[in-house]
Amino acid sequence: MHDLKLFSGNANKALSQQIADYLGVPLGQISLGKFPDGEISCKINEDIRGRDVFLLQPTCPPVNDNLMQLLVLIDSCKRSSAERITAVLPYFGYARQDRKDEGRVPITAKLVANLITRAGADRVLTMDLHAAQIQGFFDVPVDHLYAAPVLNNHFKDMNIAQEDLVIVSPDEGSIKRALGHAKRLGGSVAIIDKRRLSAERTVQANIIGNSVAGKIALMFDDMISTAGSIRGAAQVLHEQGVKEIHVGTTHAVFCGNALENLRAAKLNSLVCTNSIPLTDDQILPETQVLSVAPLLGEAIKRIHRNESVSGLFR
Repeated sequence: MHDLKLFSGNANKALSQQIADYLGVPLGQISLGKFPDGEISCKINEDIRGRDVFLLQPTCPPVNDNLMQLLVLIDSCKRSSAERITAVLPYFGYARQDRKDEGRVPITAKLVANLITRAGADRVLTMDLHAAQIQGFFDVPVDHLYAAPVLNNHFKDMNIAQEDLVIVSPDEGSIKRALGHAKRLGGSVAIIDKRRLSAERTVQANIIGNSVAGKIALMFDDMISTAGSIRGAAQVLHEQGVKEIHVGTTHAVFCGNALENLRAAKLNSLVCTNSIPLTDDQILPETQVLSVAPLLGEAIKRIHRNESVSGLFR
């Protein structure tokens, strides 16, 4: 591991330190700041010539600042003669704009993929992309991790009886995810019929599938942004007589009126990962944060050693 160099941007230093501790290597010395006009300054404070460099920087809010910092970090390492540069993105911003759903709109997921590639990244390590096809937007290898095992292990420890468990998909687009969790956790499956009214507004009307009355419902989603969908789905479940509602998500984006919606959802627990850092006022009493540092750390180790990453999920 002596050729491996691990550097962290400012987006999620706590997770970066946990990954470094898992790998048993120190975080690289780097100076990041801003010039008086707001431009980002960067200096690598150690020799990385010929090294295998991993840059840890989720493009979470503030998205544009963190994305630009990532690009500057990549360019700094490229111009310092690093042998290989891997951009480690626990959360990939702009992932929701992955197609043209109407005229005269951009595909910013592809644009950001191009920026990262052209900046000089040789490969990308990311987790729970909003749409799996975004892997194909990159012209470099992409290792796509899933936090599902971390979430599943948490809920397995709750020892919920199979006859009391129902896995709920909050919308039609999450059916495959719900079926994957049901395969490993057991229980029945139900789907919330969600209709999107605008970019900010959705409405939930019916439940498709098995009855949820008297059941313990587990809902999974890749990210919670404004939590409008979670609030609407929880309202439908409460109306149908569900006993408990537990929500698991990888990326706790929590923007807009997310906290208000989560309180109104009356959840028994909300489980998320630390792919995005949360402030103290964003953590509700029912919130539990799970670490994905071992998952990312093991993937980094395998990439460095040219070993299989998919073996993590067998």
